[in-house]
Amino acid sequence: MIMALSFFDQFMSPTYLGIPLMALALTLPWLLLPTPSPRWLNNRLLTLQAWFINRFTHQIFTPLNQEGHKWAAMLASLMIFLITLNMLGLLPYTFTPTTQLSLNMGMALPMWLATVIIGMRNQPTAALGHLLPEGTPVPLIPVLIVIETISLFIRPLALGVRLTANLTAGHLLIQLIATAAFVLTPLMPAVAALTSTVLLLLTLLEIAVAMIQAYVFVLLLSLYLQENV
Repeated sequence: MIMALSFFDQFMSPTYLGIPLMALALTLPWLLLPTPSPRWLNNRLLTLQAWFINRFTHQIFTPLNQEGHKWAAMLASLMIFLITLNMLGLLPYTFTPTTQLSLNMGMALPMWLATVIIGMRNQPTAALGHLLPEGTPVPLIPVLIVIETISLFIRPLALGVRLTANLTAGHLLIQLIATAAFVLTPLMPAVAALTSTVLLLLTLLEIAVAMIQAYVFVLLLSLYLQENV
């Protein structure tokens, strides 16, 4: 029981002298990002950051019309913020805020609700038309409306749970395999070396997952926006 509790201690919100440090964990990543320079020639880090933001915005917002391009700055900032939080959470003795479902729901719910409100305000007929596919048989209309309404309201929950579950599972696997390698080192060095190799590969996979999950979160938000603009 003690071992099981210690595995999940890493997901507890950090406190110092009873003071929650969640706000500090959320604001610190912004201090690590390079700020734009007024010079004509930037350094390599700024150039790489600008190239990444340009490629991301081009790929995400190409299918959207001009009305949806107003969200470019917000979604690009959210993408960078999530990637930074996820990557910093892979460092030893750090806390990953995106493993908290409450935080992820706090980001997913307002953004999803904003897309729905925009659709209801700009094109209410088309927005409500998504609840009933064209050509539906008359007896199935009430059932399909209920099903489509439930699927609409599940979207923010799916966004938050997907991000939380993927990061939580990855952190638990890393800790379990690292504990196994540490315990097996004096007993079976060959097995411990093999376990350490698996741990290295899993860490590389988690780096990819940290970036992919941030991208998927923003991509799904852009798809919801595309339906409503």
